Amino acid sequence: MNDPELSRRSFINGAALGTAGLALGVPAFIPRLGDAQTDELRIGLVEPTTGIYATYGQSERNGIALAVDQWNEHGGVLKRKVVTLSEDDENDPGKGVQKARKLVQQDECVALIGTINSAISLSVSGAANSLGVIFMDSGGHADDVTGKSCHFNTFRVCHSTWMETHATGFDLAKRFGKRWYLITPDYAFGHALDAGYRDVAKKIGVEIIGDDLVPLTTSDFSPYLTKVESAKPDLLISLVQGDQSVNCLKQANSFGLSKSVPLGGPQAELEVFLSLPKEARVGYWGLEWYYNSPLCIGNSKDNLAHRFIADYRKRYGVPPSARSAFGYIATDRLLWAISEAKTADAAKVARVLEDTKFHSIFEGTTYFRKVDHQLIWPMWIGELRESGSADDANDIFNIVGRQEGDAIEQSTDEKAKVCSMDYP
Repeated sequence: MNDPELSRRSFINGAALGTAGLALGVPAFIPRLGDAQTDELRIGLVEPTTGIYATYGQSERNGIALAVDQWNEHGGVLKRKVVTLSEDDENDPGKGVQKARKLVQQDECVALIGTINSAISLSVSGAANSLGVIFMDSGGHADDVTGKSCHFNTFRVCHSTWMETHATGFDLAKRFGKRWYLITPDYAFGHALDAGYRDVAKKIGVEIIGDDLVPLTTSDFSPYLTKVESAKPDLLISLVQGDQSVNCLKQANSFGLSKSVPLGGPQAELEVFLSLPKEARVGYWGLEWYYNSPLCIGNSKDNLAHRFIADYRKRYGVPPSARSAFGYIATDRLLWAISEAKTADAAKVARVLEDTKFHSIFEGTTYFRKVDHQLIWPMWIGELRESGSADDANDIFNIVGRQEGDAIEQSTDEKAKVCSMDYP
């Protein structure tokens, strides 16, 4: 029942697409499907299509589309064709809630997937809880999503900020030293990263000699970089993301700062770093998934990861990023769980997802932890290269380390103190 090799297309799901509910054709009640749409299973996507995170949103939607098409090629879910409807969250938590409600109440979507901005992840998680549908947080990292603001119906695929900071912080201190300067985006995600690094600092005696909060509208980083240059830290940790990360790293290079102060950070987005000029590609960064390293995807050319990468390249002409992987995993597991539960009822789907181990698109197995619904999977450390490899211009990271998920997330006892799952 949980053998991923039973089906060519069952890359991630622990059960083959052609078994159990699909093969038996068991009638299922799918909530919120109108009589005119009983042949469709509608999934709502809340993703940015405009603004500083639009590129990330597109990568996640690419992964989502690939997973949906693979399920539909095998008959859909419970004999229904899977259809996605997408709304732009406009990088605004209020808009995210409005779009989530529209997708469920007007468009009859039975579940929600998406988000990049952590503030939107939190707002959509709350909306989904009031609407009574599953929300797969594909890309919003703030700890509170699976912490004090957790909900029984929310599951997170990407790593928590705690995982990102603890996977990278100890490594960076060992490589460069213990006098750090942080540049932090001033919103939920940035604040959570900041708190994670401060926990690492407390544990190993790091001195944070500077920590500047940067508004999301900032494009000129020269005032902050001038302060960094004067402080002469052992390491500059850049927490800004998206277009802000591009601007920050470009300007650090033009200032000559990247030659005198080591750079690093909790999270490297392939979309961002490929857009940097070669001379600005420096530092050691956390990677949530990477398409071209045995430490991540293993050596077998016929495993789940390699098949996902090959299909993605064939469809989109580029390798998948971590964001692509988030969208794919979120969608595949959601559809698998609805198939197994034989319903889209949020409580029943959630119980199916909890603590169920499955093969994923990296070497090893993973699971959504019951205590907080966080996906427990590794992170990797990558050294950024100026240029890609001889046969792949996109391959700009040397993966130099892997940190296992259970070792970098807070313990179940710690999370149980802040996360309470109130099932209906």
